[in-house]
Amino acid sequence: MNIFELVSMHMKAMRLPLYAVTVSMADQVNTPALLIMHWHGFRRVTPLTLPDVNLPARPVPDSVLQLDATWSRPEALDQPLLNAAWQFGAWDLERVEHKAWWRPGAPATEALACQRAFGCYAGAVDAACPVVTSAQTANDREVLLELAARRGYVRWLFRPRRGGIWATLADKDDSVDKTGGRTLPCPIKAAPRGAGAARTVYRLGRVDHLILSG
Repeated sequence: MNIFELVSMHMKAMRLPLYAVTVSMADQVNTPALLIMHWHGFRRVTPLTLPDVNLPARPVPDSVLQLDATWSRPEALDQPLLNAAWQFGAWDLERVEHKAWWRPGAPATEALACQRAFGCYAGAVDAACPVVTSAQTANDREVLLELAARRGYVRWLFRPRRGGIWATLADKDDSVDKTGGRTLPCPIKAAPRGAGAARTVYRLGRVDHLILSG
């Protein structure tokens, strides 16, 4: 699976920079994963114009894609995502393993984090910014949310420099080319998972120059 080409195709169609790319998957083998592209931009929701009325622009909704490939284990997604993050010039790729929150005494923040990870913003302050998704993905997402609540889930995140806002906002990275990206192969290899709730950060960028502080 070439996640880099998949995201690049949507970036070309949207003509907007990306803030981040996340992927979430319930902690069970052979389960679909949801890839979410978080756009940075504002657009008017209607072409309607009214005299002397300034219709405000709203945040562009996230785009969600369902990845239906067969996974022998959730961490099998690490290498395809490492390759994508590497090509997009991301400074790092983060993988976070979350415990099941459908248990007695679990804080509400865990349930909210799970819903956000799978692109469900219902009831949130930014609920006016719905997720763009297909009908099939919407149906499957409810099943995936329940599965993640009972079994836990894994969430990956990287912030693109190439084609993203980090090309100008992030610190200098000596590993990227003029486009802000990198060419394959990615030298970083996937690491085994931890036990329970664990966070793994793959460092991709590097700084070779001397940093002087004033």
